[in-house]
Amino acid sequence: MENVLTYMTFIPVAGAAIVLALPNNAKLIRWVSAAATVPPLLMAVWLFKNFDRAKAGFQFIEDYTWIPSYNISYTMGVDGLSISMVLLTALLSFLCIFASFGIEKAVKGYFALFLLLDAGMMGVFCALDFFLFYVFWEVMLLPMYFLIGIWGGPRREYAAIKFFLYTLFGSVLMLLAILALYFAVDPHTFDMRILMAQANRYSTEVLPIWPFHQLRWGFQHVVWMALFIGFAIKIPAFPFHTWLPDAHVEAPTAISVILAGVLLKMGTYGILRINFPMLPAATADMAFILLGALGAWNIIYGAFCAMAQKDLKKLVAYSSVSHMGYVMLGMASFTTQGLNGAVLQMFNHGTITGMLFLLVGVIYDRAHHREIDGFGGLAAIMPVYTGVTALAFFASMGLPGLSGFISEVLVLLGTWQKYPVLTILGASGVILTAGYLLWTIQRVYLGPPNEKYLKMPEINGREMFTLVPLGVIVIVVGVYPSVVLDLLRASLDQINQIVIPHL
Repeated sequence: MENVLTYMTFIPVAGAAIVLALPNNAKLIRWVSAAATVPPLLMAVWLFKNFDRAKAGFQFIEDYTWIPSYNISYTMGVDGLSISMVLLTALLSFLCIFASFGIEKAVKGYFALFLLLDAGMMGVFCALDFFLFYVFWEVMLLPMYFLIGIWGGPRREYAAIKFFLYTLFGSVLMLLAILALYFAVDPHTFDMRILMAQANRYSTEVLPIWPFHQLRWGFQHVVWMALFIGFAIKIPAFPFHTWLPDAHVEAPTAISVILAGVLLKMGTYGILRINFPMLPAATADMAFILLGALGAWNIIYGAFCAMAQKDLKKLVAYSSVSHMGYVMLGMASFTTQGLNGAVLQMFNHGTITGMLFLLVGVIYDRAHHREIDGFGGLAAIMPVYTGVTALAFFASMGLPGLSGFISEVLVLLGTWQKYPVLTILGASGVILTAGYLLWTIQRVYLGPPNEKYLKMPEINGREMFTLVPLGVIVIVVGVYPSVVLDLLRASLDQINQIVIPHL
């Protein structure tokens, strides 16, 4: 199928335009929006089926001249790293449209912005030209700002502005780094493939910087840090994480799913796509502190913060900070198991945390609050809902047989070979995660039913429709992880081999 990546990216844009042209009929707008997310999902499945897993390079490449005077091209392509994220984005966008059917306020604006957000996310994972990559990165920022700021909770304006300012700060640093890379090669180009091929030309001179007498600090390191801060804000890595709980708590349910399921992955995706292959010497120098140690800290810090929460949605938000720490830890290992586990964790976290936010939305729609201590005994009132929740909680906990287990184990296996102490710290996060999740199950779902909610309706068909596909993926990947790992292996080995000579 020719130009499949372009179709996947811009069909939602066409859908947004159609939605804006429709009369103010909420039902029609919802179903047209849902229809606009179906072709990208089907194309993502086609890509998954036809992707050559033995090849490490980019496939399904589309390359067209865009602005020739500045060597800017419209270049799209996917490898094993990006195709897993494309599949996740297409699936979550499709499901979140249905999770948004309860939106009553300014329906046309909401669904048009959601479809524009879908296009921006898909473009980020497919773009192979830095200029195009940055355009999609910024296109994604604006819809998210309005979706939180208009359709969010009581403190929506504060949360939206905080998200916007953090992300914009990171975007400015990214832009400066992109311009530095553009001018570092001759002829100047934004083509990521050429910049990867030129990686070893960038300066890594040794400078006597106190107190580290032989710290290498050249062009690569300055650019690496600028890119890292931009991506770390998205992950979010400590101390750039403070926008996340506010954004999650105030955002509508579907937008929380997209935030956790897709946007957080853009940070780690950017580091693997750009920092690793384009700035390998700096990656080797910075990995222990800014990926390994910071990742281990994220795991423990996020888990303790989650344990302290009284709001169920904020608990899930902090659990994301913790679980993304495993991705950073695996990336720092530069081992096959660690890198494969890191990217598998990116995929698994998207599906598991997507389920968790959808499940929080189910009881919020009924009880109109998310206070953990305000429920109790929901298992007797909503047994089907409780069963699905238990599956998501156990997957997040890393129970063997579910997807969260295999990705965390691969990360720990890979990291042990390089950093045993960090591995022990990271593994302790499993105990903390089990602690706050089991305590939450006990307070919300077990014990005598709360009389206030005895007549709370069971989960409905639309809500189950959004949860079942994610639950099936959690089980299938947990039992047969090769369905995703086979996509990743060749591409991640190629990226890793660029960095290893610099260790």
